[in-house]
Amino acid sequence: MDISFSYRTERGPLQVLRGVSFTVYEKQYVSIVAPTGTGKTTLLRIIAGLRKPDTGKVILMGDEVKGPTPKISMIFQDFALFPWLTALENVEIALLHKKLSKDDRVKLARRYLELVGLGGFENYYPRELSGGMKQRVAIARALAAQPILLLMDEPFANLDAITAEGLKSEIYNMVFNEESTVKAILMVSHNLGEVVELSDRVIVLGGRPATVIADISIDLPRPRSPRDKEFQEYLDMLYSEISKSMELTSVVKVNSK
Repeated sequence: MDISFSYRTERGPLQVLRGVSFTVYEKQYVSIVAPTGTGKTTLLRIIAGLRKPDTGKVILMGDEVKGPTPKISMIFQDFALFPWLTALENVEIALLHKKLSKDDRVKLARRYLELVGLGGFENYYPRELSGGMKQRVAIARALAAQPILLLMDEPFANLDAITAEGLKSEIYNMVFNEESTVKAILMVSHNLGEVVELSDRVIVLGGRPATVIADISIDLPRPRSPRDKEFQEYLDMLYSEISKSMELTSVVKVNSK
């Protein structure tokens, strides 16, 4: 990848990412963590093809990602559902790029809603659904596009604690199952507990501009419990790396004055 990116400001370019590079392998759930304002979401949008990097390339299965592609789906923390469409119609949108009949689109959309536990809610509008149900619709829509890579930007941030825990316990099996085309997940999160609970690997960004300062493998069997000693050890490790990241960012700020 070797991704670098700068925002254009009135004072000139503001570089937020410098030489960010890592590989996500098949059947891996990888999380990106970093202090606020480090460029995590910007990086995710670059990977999705929604922004172009200044330098570097995003490579997916040997091909360069040059723009939005159905091979990559993204789930946002604010659900990003169309309020004037039903749950079924919101999922159908992901299928419009395919040459399918209306009946086939409806059939597929129903199947993915059932996959995320929303069978029977096809005709409900977003305003009639709870936060957890809205996020399930968003997951169904993402999976219906039949992507290779699933990106998630703080997917549980706008959910209450009980709903978030329920969804987190199911997300892995929702995505990595025989009906899904997804080969890997890349998630941005500020919640280190959920990162340890869900991830196979954690990429830590630090500095300003940000770069990769750690790549940590989480070798724990699923399901994982925060009460386990090994869980807490990984959590402590991540807190330590984030502290280093914050110190590095502070040093860069001071030296840049």
